[in-house]
Amino acid sequence: MVKAYFVNHTHWDREWYFTTQDAQVLSDQLFTQVLDELEDHPEANFTLDGQMSIVDDYVEIHPEAKERIHRLVNRKQLFIGPWYTQTDAMTPSAESILRNIIIGILDARENFGEPMMLGYLPDTFGFNANLPMLLNQVGIHDFLSWRGTNFKRQTKSVYFKWKALGGKAVFAANFPLGYYTGQIDLKSKQNLKEFVKNRLDKGIEFEANHGDNQEVLIPSGIDQMNIIHDISKTLNKVNEYSDNDVVISNYPEFMATLRNKKLPEYQGELRYPTYSRIHRTITSVRSRNKRKNFQLEQMVTKRLEPLMVIAKYAQIPISNGIVVKLWKLLFDLQPHDTMGGSVTDNVAVDINQRFKQAFEIAEGVENYIKKRLAQRIGLTDHDVIVFNTDPYKFSGRKIVEIISRTDQIKFPNKYHAVIIKKEKVPTRPHIMQLTPNGFEFKDEPGYFKLQISLQMDMQGLGYQVVHFEDSTSILSTLENNTGNTITNKDVSLSFIDGKFTLTANGNSFDDVISIYDQANDGDTYDYSPLAGDEEKRLPWNGTVQKFNCDDIEQLQLIGVWQVPYSLDDRKSGSNQKLVSVNYNLILSLTNNTDVVSAKLKIDNQALSHRLRLRIKTGITSDYAHAQIQGGFRKTKNEAISDNWNDEFVEKPVNIYIFDRLVGLRDKEKGLYFLGTGQKEYEKVDDCLFITLIATTGQLGKPNLLWRPGRASGDTTSVGHIMMPTPMAQELGENEFNFGIYAPSKKDTSEERLTEIIRKWYSTAVSYQKQEYNLFVNRLDNKLWDIEFDKNLSKLKLNESWLNIKDNLEVSALYASYTAKDNLVLRLSNLTNQTVDVSYLKEQGFRVVNGLEEAIKQDFSVPPYDMLTIMKHI
Repeated sequence: MVKAYFVNHTHWDREWYFTTQDAQVLSDQLFTQVLDELEDHPEANFTLDGQMSIVDDYVEIHPEAKERIHRLVNRKQLFIGPWYTQTDAMTPSAESILRNIIIGILDARENFGEPMMLGYLPDTFGFNANLPMLLNQVGIHDFLSWRGTNFKRQTKSVYFKWKALGGKAVFAANFPLGYYTGQIDLKSKQNLKEFVKNRLDKGIEFEANHGDNQEVLIPSGIDQMNIIHDISKTLNKVNEYSDNDVVISNYPEFMATLRNKKLPEYQGELRYPTYSRIHRTITSVRSRNKRKNFQLEQMVTKRLEPLMVIAKYAQIPISNGIVVKLWKLLFDLQPHDTMGGSVTDNVAVDINQRFKQAFEIAEGVENYIKKRLAQRIGLTDHDVIVFNTDPYKFSGRKIVEIISRTDQIKFPNKYHAVIIKKEKVPTRPHIMQLTPNGFEFKDEPGYFKLQISLQMDMQGLGYQVVHFEDSTSILSTLENNTGNTITNKDVSLSFIDGKFTLTANGNSFDDVISIYDQANDGDTYDYSPLAGDEEKRLPWNGTVQKFNCDDIEQLQLIGVWQVPYSLDDRKSGSNQKLVSVNYNLILSLTNNTDVVSAKLKIDNQALSHRLRLRIKTGITSDYAHAQIQGGFRKTKNEAISDNWNDEFVEKPVNIYIFDRLVGLRDKEKGLYFLGTGQKEYEKVDDCLFITLIATTGQLGKPNLLWRPGRASGDTTSVGHIMMPTPMAQELGENEFNFGIYAPSKKDTSEERLTEIIRKWYSTAVSYQKQEYNLFVNRLDNKLWDIEFDKNLSKLKLNESWLNIKDNLEVSALYASYTAKDNLVLRLSNLTNQTVDVSYLKEQGFRVVNGLEEAIKQDFSVPPYDMLTIMKHI
């Protein structure tokens, strides 16, 4: 007889084909009934889906329930957290995933009691190979999930030890038949004998047989489902019919049973569509949101939070609360359906509004810090404050934006200043101004908005004030020049006969970048090809121009592609309706970089198609080399049987996910792509195909070539309807920023690739205190001058507060959540070698975990791992 640990829960998508507001309405009664049932039945317990956001949503409308929740959590009847939201585990950055669980745990502890310290993600569409390491950062050593496993190819047991890239592990429990394996709805309760025979005992048997398990986990719940009334009485009746012993349990209790068992081990991602769909191509759906998500993550971790630490050092008071609110908005954007894009357009409108709010908070707080600092230093409108938000030295170019009465200005020669963009704003007549004498009217003079590239050499975490003066000549400007090649001392890129050739470090890559188009017969869950259609190359058929000045060189290619308008047009052969898709490609090089930076703008006017960027490497390798959350991994294409649907519920296509960098390498050279929200790649022979967009007009469609059978999204379920998603067609302008890096033999190491990542993603932050246009920085108009305390320490024109070695990536640098006037520094080792950082102990740092709790650990960062340290500011 098998012992089945029966866990009653609800799975709670906050939005899907319904909105967050709809979900809150549902929670009003359902969660109240849960609390009532638990108080009436002390033997019962309930798991509230592992995410704190839904508890916050409920308490917002039921503030009186906070104490009830706290009592039930303390009595181990109600299990909440640890996540803030049920995160997607493939697309968000390592820091976003980690911060989601950190803020979720801290919120729970502050407001409701101890959360469930398990990595519980019951419905997420696959899991990155380094998730166990991220869970370990907060002291979590257990993981529970539904999707992604294959007991022939990974581990033969539903219970196993899942090891991260560097060896850190969690105890993993998989429920391959779903989080509804033991679901007892009202109909099942009324027909318990049939339910036990036809469903429950079969689920128990499946889990017992996959690993010879005498104790199994049976989750009982489904989306937005209520608690089982009088569960002890119900299970007593179940046991009358069952061949097994079914007992009331909870997830922590069951996971504790795995500690004393000899479990098989598995290392790698969980992303096989064996027993459930994993949606291997969902990372290309609603691609704009993936790019906005990346931009927002970078804005928070690379700009805003380090600026807040700078503000602390500069004695500018600012609260963590507003940034925690910002993080929660970001977490609300990262659940699997929301981040994946498998939502209705009605929900997509809410998502866009959330992005808008999050960017406004980030920009507003940054604006506040920069202006207050400029006021403290006493800057004029001919001063620009340039920040280094990294805690290590910087040498290279940073772009600053200034407003000037004239474009005839000059900077000291050491900055090698170049205007890369210029806009003239004309004089405005009869403009009102408030003066000490009251309102006066005058003509407002015209001015220039200038983007200027400066060569900067800076110490870590601080700023420099750069002064410029009016001049009698125009500052050096990027100018149109003859030629079709850009070059520096190590790299050259040429455009000849419609093809780009890259030469770097003695290696040449012909036809290095190109664009391919194909029909998308899929939906918001998956790309799927159209029967009879083939992927076709779009020609680089435009006009090329070269621009250069000083050590900056650019190629600009402007052209138009003709592509079929719709799926019907792609089926119609010679009678196709074609539409024009305009594109603008700018490729840039400077002297101090090995990376060719690119900006591609595409004005999409076609429906239901996929665009991919092909990187032709000329490299023979079985493996792609991809940076993922917290490390690097190699992926190898697997053979796909013609009868793949005998084993899988969707085609297990060799399309994989990367974080920021992916490429091919051999013993002599490499070629890598650096992305900014592009997440999906496929290796085909010596090429990498990076998905740019995969547009669609339906939430879920049935009978796709790559996903036969029912429609995902419930659109072909009884009582449901098909749901068009015109917003997912992503018509109009789409902008893609990326880089191409071609290392030599000695530069393909993960140490060198980490350095490239660190440098290429370094951000440019600057500020000018001026009054020509108070809306360049939106809050300047409302941030009045103030009197500063005369006892504050004097700030110099050049300040640096933290300098560390640059052999590790900084995952995060932020003001502590738990200790006043402390900073948190999280270091990420993306390489396969341990890195010693004992020198930081001498700088006053102490080792903590992600929750800022002191732990016993030396000052070193193991391979593909992280180290969190703190110090007093």
